[in-house]
Amino acid sequence: MKNIFIGGAWPYANNSLHIGHFAALLPGDVLARFFRKNGNQVLYVSGSDCHGTPITVRANKLGVNAKDIASHYDNEFRKNFEDLEFSYDLYTNTMTKEHENVVKNNLKIINNKGLFYTKTEKEDYCENCGKFISDREIKGICPICGAEADGDQCDKCLTTLTPSELKDKTCKLCGHKTVLKDNTHLYFKLSGCEQKVTDLFEKYKKYWRPTTVNETAKYLKEGLRDRAITRSLNWGIELPFDGFDDKRVYVWIEAVMGYLSAGEQAAKNLGINFEDFMHDKNTTSYYVHGKDNIVFHTIILPALLGAIDENISMPERIIASEYVNMGGDKMSKSKGNLITVNTLLANFDPDSIRYYFCLNNPEKRDMNFDLADYISIHNKHLVGGYGNFVNRNLSFLAKKFEGKLPALNLDAEVKTVVEKTYKEIKELFINGEIKEATTKLYDYVQYANKYYDTNEPWVLAKTDLEKFNKVTSNCLYLIANMANLYEPIMPKRTKIVSELLGFNSNNFEPVVYDANKTVCNVPLLFQRIEEDKVDMTKGAEATFQS
Repeated sequence: MKNIFIGGAWPYANNSLHIGHFAALLPGDVLARFFRKNGNQVLYVSGSDCHGTPITVRANKLGVNAKDIASHYDNEFRKNFEDLEFSYDLYTNTMTKEHENVVKNNLKIINNKGLFYTKTEKEDYCENCGKFISDREIKGICPICGAEADGDQCDKCLTTLTPSELKDKTCKLCGHKTVLKDNTHLYFKLSGCEQKVTDLFEKYKKYWRPTTVNETAKYLKEGLRDRAITRSLNWGIELPFDGFDDKRVYVWIEAVMGYLSAGEQAAKNLGINFEDFMHDKNTTSYYVHGKDNIVFHTIILPALLGAIDENISMPERIIASEYVNMGGDKMSKSKGNLITVNTLLANFDPDSIRYYFCLNNPEKRDMNFDLADYISIHNKHLVGGYGNFVNRNLSFLAKKFEGKLPALNLDAEVKTVVEKTYKEIKELFINGEIKEATTKLYDYVQYANKYYDTNEPWVLAKTDLEKFNKVTSNCLYLIANMANLYEPIMPKRTKIVSELLGFNSNNFEPVVYDANKTVCNVPLLFQRIEEDKVDMTKGAEATFQS
């Protein structure tokens, strides 16, 4: 049985999570839950990226300490993930001493291999602010597509940039034009890792989605360029080398090392030897994130991992999601078309939220979030499909038969359908195809409802009790396995149904209800949503208070 390492991308702790972040990270939790049920040893980790320049930019605007901003949103993220039933083995942040120690030790290892060098070059300096400014503190015009871009990446065409490539540069902090001055940085020889990264790409690209393959191929074709690992900041992890007192570790190298620091700590908490786990040839590593993080996980991360430890499990399965749009446009706070996770949680049930974003996950193309569509799917799939099937079977037994469950008398066809569904869903989950798995699960729900309607147990209860018991036992079997199959997606409802029917939901295999159980009080699994009662202004981010 394979070991499974799952790394969920580390969100920047500078603003509330929006639904695009959630859609990209949700597959990680679905996979973790599935693999645990499948009997695999799982390490599932993530954390808040607390040292990114966006945090210092916002802190400067608000006149507060960067740590206060980072801590505030780190706490908010933890609450969001807890409310949404994420099952991280460890969710941490980049401000911990454990993370700092891992980063510094790894930098020393890479340096000892001769993969770092110093370079003095012209860098943007803001005379008004009196300091060198980092790429994220610069805005200008992208030389590729002409859109406004930051100094490290154009969000429109996804091109990775250096500040020197931008046109018409200004300081984000004060709006003044920048000037160039000499500055010395430490660089990582990414170009020297190109062949190893290319070999990895050729080995694993068969598992990757088209956008991931295309983006990675584009960067490899252009040739990998060395990258600075330092930046002129006073917020972040200090360098373990002399001569860089005014610098901090650049977040692009520090954050991806978080998978190692978090993995090591999570393994320790679980009594697992992390080195053995990650060196085991039987370990498969999944990395789950949005498409704007593709190159960090298919190029930067494997280059760093190879430099640190050539025998470590490399990024094999890259689960990169496309964007979530609203009204056909990419979400933007300035455009007013952004929905936070807080707003979703203020209006909807966590299982409902998870279901919708699994069913519509932007795996291969952008998805467009539409409130009417959300409500329609919830009411049709969860209330009218899954919930109704459970309720009309169990409520009928409670009302007419004192809640007593008939002994199992399984139809061959029902048994075959259930076993086939497990096999299909298992394969889809292993391949990270959450959207298709969720679609097939709804096909299973439709099959169950059709079986019920065709056999008319409400009629059989009056005319043929023996046949009624057989049909009902098959419906109960379908319910139990419906809940078990859905557990990685909707864990709360599985817990409710498993307690009602007395089955163990810890394994990804067909389960049987306990015929000795009595079901008297049958709750409605899902409540119908009325659009006029939804308030999408609820839960919006409050003004940050220091």
